[in-house]
Amino acid sequence: MFETTLDFEAPMTELRKKIEELQKFSISSGIDVSSEIAALKTKLDETAADIYSNLTPWQKVQISRHPARPYTLDYIARLCPDFMELSGDRRFSDDKAIVGGPATFRGRKIMVIGTQKGRDMKENVSRNFGWPQPEGYRKALRLMRLANQAQIPIVTFIDTPGAYPGVGSEERHIAEAIAVNLREMFNLTVPVICVIVGEGGSGGAIGLGVGNRILIMENAYYSVITPEGCAAILWKDRKYAAKAADALQLTAAKLKELGIADAIIPEPVGGAHRDHDKAAEMLGNELAGQLDELCKQSGEELKAGRYEKFRAFGCFEDVSSAGVES
Repeated sequence: MFETTLDFEAPMTELRKKIEELQKFSISSGIDVSSEIAALKTKLDETAADIYSNLTPWQKVQISRHPARPYTLDYIARLCPDFMELSGDRRFSDDKAIVGGPATFRGRKIMVIGTQKGRDMKENVSRNFGWPQPEGYRKALRLMRLANQAQIPIVTFIDTPGAYPGVGSEERHIAEAIAVNLREMFNLTVPVICVIVGEGGSGGAIGLGVGNRILIMENAYYSVITPEGCAAILWKDRKYAAKAADALQLTAAKLKELGIADAIIPEPVGGAHRDHDKAAEMLGNELAGQLDELCKQSGEELKAGRYEKFRAFGCFEDVSSAGVES
């Protein structure tokens, strides 16, 4: 699962190689080197703790994109064993970059919806590399309306670099599809929890992101644009992506500080891709607590709370005309 090694993980990779070499030497020579192996494992744990507690925003973006990271269906398989996927937007086709359907989560009926990437080239092509198209958002809206009619909570998992910007997507009105989702999600009278599990890029993310609670995994990001896109616009070169990531304030800790994220879900040391089961357990525990709290509220309270939450985003100052003149 860990074939992909990120640049900043090089010291850990070297220690793992040394541990493997000592283990092979011990087997082939019959010499006990368990104390040396234990010392290296301790050093590996210390190195990992030091590296992952001091990640830069760009390094967190890299982890959020790790190909072994759990995706929406991985979390659903661990949290909602009776999930039944529903397909199609009833207008054009089925977009496999968004999956969704009714499920049971810890004894509670929910509607779960999320963006989905692929594990290999064939699946990535099928799922458009996690870039949803208009029919995906319309499918999501269809499922949210079903959930509202059945009065069951909605949980969305977000992991996309953005909505697909291709010609076909524009011809089928991608901007309108996202805008309608935003409007309609504000009118839902059931609890809505949005969980950013990997990439939370641009309108592609916000199209599923209007919730009473916004939760974010420790190494996920949420931003108006990808770092590469920002670098291409501001510095005319994608090589400045790391600089853009610093400027965008897209990390979980910064989003919590700004009041955009309501809670940060911790991940196993090294990232969620290191232990899918543990990552799902941590996510499930936070999700259960949030659902317990929200399900006590009435439909009107949920609707009003969602509106007020988003109205409070951003910082601004009122300046009087006298102040401007002075």
